[in-house]
Amino acid sequence: MKYALVPVLPDVPPGGVCAGIDWASGSHAVCVVDVAGKVKDRFTAAHDGAGIAALIARLRQDRVGEVAIERSDGPLVDALLAAGFTVAVITSRQVKNLRSRFVASGAKDDGFDAYVLADTLRTDRARLRPLVPDSPATLALRQAVRFRKELVRDRVRACNRLRAHLQTAFPGAAGLFCALDSQLSLAFLAAFPSRQAASRLDEQAIAAWLGTVPFRGRAAPAGVLAARLAAAVPGTGDDAAQAAVTVQMAGAAADAAARIRALEAEIAARLAAHPDQHIFTSLPRAGTVRAARLLAEIGDCRSRYPDPQALAGAAGVSPVTRRSGTWISHHFRWDVSAHLRDAVCDFAADSRHASCWAAGIYDAARARGKDHPHAVRILACAWIPVIWRCWHDGTAYDPRKHYALQHILTRAGQ
Repeated sequence: MKYALVPVLPDVPPGGVCAGIDWASGSHAVCVVDVAGKVKDRFTAAHDGAGIAALIARLRQDRVGEVAIERSDGPLVDALLAAGFTVAVITSRQVKNLRSRFVASGAKDDGFDAYVLADTLRTDRARLRPLVPDSPATLALRQAVRFRKELVRDRVRACNRLRAHLQTAFPGAAGLFCALDSQLSLAFLAAFPSRQAASRLDEQAIAAWLGTVPFRGRAAPAGVLAARLAAAVPGTGDDAAQAAVTVQMAGAAADAAARIRALEAEIAARLAAHPDQHIFTSLPRAGTVRAARLLAEIGDCRSRYPDPQALAGAAGVSPVTRRSGTWISHHFRWDVSAHLRDAVCDFAADSRHASCWAAGIYDAARARGKDHPHAVRILACAWIPVIWRCWHDGTAYDPRKHYALQHILTRAGQ
């Protein structure tokens, strides 16, 4: 099996110096050290166009070719990469642990952290890897899918507030439709925001109103809806005041839902134009948004994950093993990309409804006493080599070439 070549740092830093930058929203602390660990330069730079330009000019003056920083994105990182610097990422959690190399107290200081970053880049070169950015198309898709997740949280909060309000003010509307945040439910609240407004609704009136709504979906018959309204407990409070609140809350939920739909259309367009879209949309039940999340979080830089184990570790679906003598234990992996883990686990959880191979792995994990999240991570770990192979080769997932799946189908006589 051929694996991607991993970019590595040279044995000796170019120019004989390394730089560390302690990133901040207002200004950045910079430290430059030579190959002996001696500080050659220290300075700060403002986080604006002029400040970043001055930072790059001074690094060039110091003959710096490599920079260590705590984050992998942002305007400063983009400017450093565009200027031709090699960037190595050392996370803030690693920096926190590395401080004890130099001081016992572990005190936090921006200038000192810049020195820690620079000196670690000097001494730990074999363990660090240069940052290789994803393509602009992947970065744009990543921003879109992550913002959609924020919008979904906003919609959930708005619907929870609306449901709590309706359970007091208008209980009949809270359970009238299967989903409170559906277009049909929100349209009903806009038309009938109070108990009084809905008091005269009977089966014929509801049927007439449903005829005016273009997005009925799988709504219950008018008679069922009328029965639900009649059976609901009466609400409390001033009806007019409660209706005004209902209109505003329903409007907030409808606005969040509309923003999500608009963003999903943008995500679908960006996914369709991406050269790797055929890989992720071919996975079982990947759909559009789920495929876009997988593509955006895994990225398109093959050298970032040179083997399936590297991808599984970054996604946090493989446990951390600890050994001491004959004692062995396995623990949950914390220091991972939460976005990547969520994307991979979300796909794995739903894939079991379309793949008997995935369902068998999940069911076997549950039979061993694993809870749902743990069983999903086990299934995700099994999916990683399959996804990685397709991603690395640039080919779509083909169930006919999935030998484990075909073995199950052969035994079942399908």
